[in-house]
Amino acid sequence: MQAPPSFLVIQVSRIGDSLFVTPTLRALAEQFPDAILDILAHPKRAEIFAHLPFVRHVRGVTPRTAWMRGWFHKPVYDYSLVYGFDASLIKLGLRLARETIAFRQADPELNRRLAHLIEPPPFQSEHAIWQLTHHAEPLGVTTTNPRIAYGVTLKERLEAERRLAPLRTHGPLIGIQPRSFPTKPYRDWPLAHFIALCQQIRHQIPQARFLVFGGPDDRTHNQPLVANLGDAGQDLSGRLSLRATGAIMSCLDLYIGVDTGPTHLMSAFDIPMVLFYHCLSGPEMTGPLDHPRCRFLTLRPRDGHCDASHSLGEIPVAAAWQEIRELLGINS
Repeated sequence: MQAPPSFLVIQVSRIGDSLFVTPTLRALAEQFPDAILDILAHPKRAEIFAHLPFVRHVRGVTPRTAWMRGWFHKPVYDYSLVYGFDASLIKLGLRLARETIAFRQADPELNRRLAHLIEPPPFQSEHAIWQLTHHAEPLGVTTTNPRIAYGVTLKERLEAERRLAPLRTHGPLIGIQPRSFPTKPYRDWPLAHFIALCQQIRHQIPQARFLVFGGPDDRTHNQPLVANLGDAGQDLSGRLSLRATGAIMSCLDLYIGVDTGPTHLMSAFDIPMVLFYHCLSGPEMTGPLDHPRCRFLTLRPRDGHCDASHSLGEIPVAAAWQEIRELLGINS
């Protein structure tokens, strides 16, 4: 009897792109249910893949450390699927697997060594998740479920509930991600809009409570919103690990956020979401796919011209409030 295949997936990237590969991992496991599936990821993002039922081992690697690995034994995997364009990671995949699948690289010699070349899709020609599914196609794998996968353990969930107990009331627990990347401020809905929206929610639902997400660099940015919320809010900016953030998110009743890594993580749960997108990168490129309760508010300039000078502030607070009312079943 032929042994099931073994796969190594190398995805060293930010939170979003790491999560975007999980539908492909799921599809591989469904096509080859007895296969070994291991992951090499950035050390700061490797925990994203922890506790996925179809992944065996997850380890950290960076382009700088990749050159040290895989020299002293024969290939241990049948196939490696390597994402991105870093030569050191491609070469690592070649050392660790009998056959390697990757995007076409700039180096013709590397391309000759690849078992399968994937032509990089043109910029914004399809959703980022679908772009990453092409690596599995030479293996006869078709991805049919594009939902991001993330696993929360019972221990993590219980710890999250314990932490949230002081905030629990008869109203909804609402998570807010006010900021995207500091280098892309055009993707941020104005903080004044978030403050006005939270005031509207609290006026209609006095028992609502809020959790403000973000990284350590977002604390100063988020401070006016946190101050306005007072006892009804809690600032989690930079205070949680990635795993703890995922567990907290799984306990929410509603999430309001911009296009960034934590939003992609949140989309793994069937929890209502209201998301803001800029015309330069709309939900058709990075938004949650097949999410049952997600509403998009996308900036579409009336003049048809889109650039970074257009602010997400053009999306009014009233539009966001209308989506929230419908998701939570609030009467006018």
